[in-house]
Amino acid sequence: MASEGSGGSFSDQAFRDLVERVRGRVLRERPQLLFETPGPDLRRRLEAFVAQVIAREDMAGPRSSHQELVRATCAEMIGLGPIDSLLEDEEVTEIMVNGPEQIFVERAGRIEPYPARFWNEEHLLETVNRIVAPLGRRVDPAQPFVDARLPSGDRVHAIVPPLAPDGPVLTIRRFRRHRPDMEELVRLGTLTAEAARYLVEAVRCRRNVLVCGATSSGKTSTLIALLRAATTPEERIITLEEAIEIHLGPGRHLIRLEARPPGADGRGAVPLRTLLRNALRMRPDRLVVGEVRGEEAFDLMQALNTGHSGSICTIHANGPLDALRRLEQLVLMAGEGVPATFVREQVYRAIHVLVHQVRLPDGRRVVREIVEVDADHRRLRPVPGCAPPAGAAPAGRRPPAGEARAGEGRGR
Repeated sequence: MASEGSGGSFSDQAFRDLVERVRGRVLRERPQLLFETPGPDLRRRLEAFVAQVIAREDMAGPRSSHQELVRATCAEMIGLGPIDSLLEDEEVTEIMVNGPEQIFVERAGRIEPYPARFWNEEHLLETVNRIVAPLGRRVDPAQPFVDARLPSGDRVHAIVPPLAPDGPVLTIRRFRRHRPDMEELVRLGTLTAEAARYLVEAVRCRRNVLVCGATSSGKTSTLIALLRAATTPEERIITLEEAIEIHLGPGRHLIRLEARPPGADGRGAVPLRTLLRNALRMRPDRLVVGEVRGEEAFDLMQALNTGHSGSICTIHANGPLDALRRLEQLVLMAGEGVPATFVREQVYRAIHVLVHQVRLPDGRRVVREIVEVDADHRRLRPVPGCAPPAGAAPAGRRPPAGEARAGEGRGR
């Protein structure tokens, strides 16, 4: 059975043979087409040459679409093989390859199987290395995982045997070219109009906002929409991210900094903590951390408690109180020897507003609750009028932070 993207009516083996024959012709006549930096211009030139080769050699079967066969052949030589066409689908937000025979994609927040497969583990591993080779990286048993960002902004993670005994696993998180503004988020039901107005006013008043939630709950989209709606072009905003996602549009006084992972030799890493220390010397009006996840939390708390107000950050957590606890843990993990009681006080003083966002079973992302931090009493108070839209609360939801958790926060 031929897999999708393998050249129409061709079987897997017949298509593999065709790819090798065409590759041989390209190596003999136009070898530069296989070794230049990938890009739209290279793809157009390669497709034009491959179309000539297939037509000249009468390689296409009678039921095959000639153009489809050309695209699939080029995808195998310089692209992503059977998943190459997914990179052109704007609705696909995530591509998940679980070994050579199982591929899933995420569309509109829902995960669904994709009817294609790789020929075998070697084919998948070759594709993974083709993705990361321009970045100077390679995946093999000696270096069995890689985390990288493509020039397009897409984030790539791959892990291979022996760490993944069932075969190579490839995950591609697509960079979203379109990010909704605050008005669009309200129309989509992500948050109420009252909640949007409250958050915009909070940022304008230079309160520190922390957006929390699980992976793929829409935290970054909310952060970007809030920055666009509540800040002015003159404000000097410095963003710090593991992989660049935040973009506010033209005409903004925006400086984007990106952490660097270690190279193949294990050296050269530049973590977020180092970027944050540099950012503090760059006269920021606002500091934005795409995701607080490590030792940078210590320096961030120091900054927010010493005059750097108006910050917006995200963090992975199950809710507002859990987000504050996680911040405490991350600060303590920095190993600076600060007493836990002092760290807790710092965290409660640094964060003014928490936004909890969730992804519902139907794929929608909604703001579940917004709470204010009462630093004097260490309590979280729900913001009136900012409850989620009707029907948006998932089954089995926990009560808002200010209800069941107020007593717990008061005793801390």
